[in-house]
Amino acid sequence: MEVNPPKQEHLLALKVMRLTKPTLFTNIPVTCEEKDLPGDLFNQLMRDDPSTVNGAEILMLGEMLTLPQNFGNIFLGETFSSYISVHNDSNQVVKDILVKADLQTSSQRLNLSASNAAVAELKPDCCIDDVIHHEVKEIGTHILVCAVSYTTQGGEKMYFRKFFKFQVLKPLDVKTKFYNAETDEVFLEAQIQNITTSPMFMEKVSLEPSIMYNVTELNSVSQAGECVSTFGSRAYLQPMDTRQYLYCLKPKKEFAEKAGIIKGVTVIGKLDIVWKTNLGERGRLQTSQLQRMAPGYGDVRLSLEAIPDTVNLEEPFHITCKITNCSERTMDLVLEMCNTNSIHWCGISGRQLGKLNPSSSLCLALTLLSSVQGLQSISGLRLTDTFLKRTYEYDDIAQVCVVSSTIQVES
Repeated sequence: MEVNPPKQEHLLALKVMRLTKPTLFTNIPVTCEEKDLPGDLFNQLMRDDPSTVNGAEILMLGEMLTLPQNFGNIFLGETFSSYISVHNDSNQVVKDILVKADLQTSSQRLNLSASNAAVAELKPDCCIDDVIHHEVKEIGTHILVCAVSYTTQGGEKMYFRKFFKFQVLKPLDVKTKFYNAETDEVFLEAQIQNITTSPMFMEKVSLEPSIMYNVTELNSVSQAGECVSTFGSRAYLQPMDTRQYLYCLKPKKEFAEKAGIIKGVTVIGKLDIVWKTNLGERGRLQTSQLQRMAPGYGDVRLSLEAIPDTVNLEEPFHITCKITNCSERTMDLVLEMCNTNSIHWCGISGRQLGKLNPSSSLCLALTLLSSVQGLQSISGLRLTDTFLKRTYEYDDIAQVCVVSSTIQVES
């Protein structure tokens, strides 16, 4: 939308046009059966139409291109390009012409001019052309301000401006969810919805992790030794369609060994999304830093480092536990193992584990057996801090499938 001040008589004329790629011409096919009254008339008209595809006249999509008929929509992440032309409509030679293009957003004003140097003179029927580009990084109202100053033959300094107002829309709706695993791994689910009116080709959707994490993408599967996308060979996202991407983040070794570091709100990373629209116009969005609230483990955290999926009935099996001191004080721990109706611990209960400094960990190899078949929950571990006489109970640590010893368990 163009908003201009009161018109003045100027020797120069300013024209501003948005540069966009054309679209494929579409027509509405009208046809009928040969036994109908028009006979083959409609089909012959479509065959004679130069905009239809030879041999596929009933397709709406043609071979011709259509130039933009209006300003169109501008979406966040796309590149806004505009052609600026200043033409001398008079019969005089104009001197010291300076053309300046600024883009005013809700938060800043940007200079888009390729050069800020003045042109010495402009003869009649000549013009000054410039093309500006800007990657749109804000939504909302944008105003393109084009200002022209020049000097007439009589030495009079002239100046005028034009304003072009447009809206920048949001192309994608991005929602994220975090899932905390029993280990220190974090799973991120990103739901990306196309909220434009045209399909998109999703060129890249990746997660750039923070310095604390390593990331693994879980959006492909291995088939015949090749990595195949879970979304198939066509990466198109239709209007209002949603696609879900999954990522696994694991703390780096130097951070995982210090449990006290990963507490409270932590920065996970940011999503980098690249897409293409009709005729290959590219757009790119980067989300702000994604944050999640790390789960609270209290003073002492107990996690499983190793456990079998399936075990034999009434046969001992081994698990490895990791005990981490998440407090800011030294603990003196004692381990107690309490049997349940189905799970029986093997070993000495009430043994001393020794002192554990803040943010330190120790690993324990424990042995147990199950007297009941089925999916059994491992429970009954107790840790007591002798300094504060405080006991921490750990039940439903994990689950294991118990089968009859006659069934061979795959290792």
